[in-house]
Amino acid sequence: MADNTKNPEKKGNQINIELNEEVADGIYSNLAIITHSNAEFVLDFVRVMPGMPKARVKSRIVLTPQHAKRLLRALADNIEKYESVHGTVADGGSHDGGTSFPMGGFGGPTAQA
Repeated sequence: MADNTKNPEKKGNQINIELNEEVADGIYSNLAIITHSNAEFVLDFVRVMPGMPKARVKSRIVLTPQHAKRLLRALADNIEKYESVHGTVADGGSHDGGTSFPMGGFGGPTAQA
């Protein structure tokens, strides 16, 4: 018996994915918070605004560890492809658990009314 799982062009493996207008607009996020348990990874996407001491989670995605690893690989692959065309992306952060994210503002002057 032939294994059709490797060929997405086979009729039984096609998925029809719909994207409604509201979701197609997307949600801007400039901060992601990732937590995990033994059963799942939780990705919270936040929009932090300059001068605002409080931010709200705009979207939450819950993944199995297997899907989280697939996402990691897919992001790495896409970043590699992006950088081959547009050059290296500077991440500006640290990989030691610290952050260089400007929590007190975005580095510009504070506006006053």
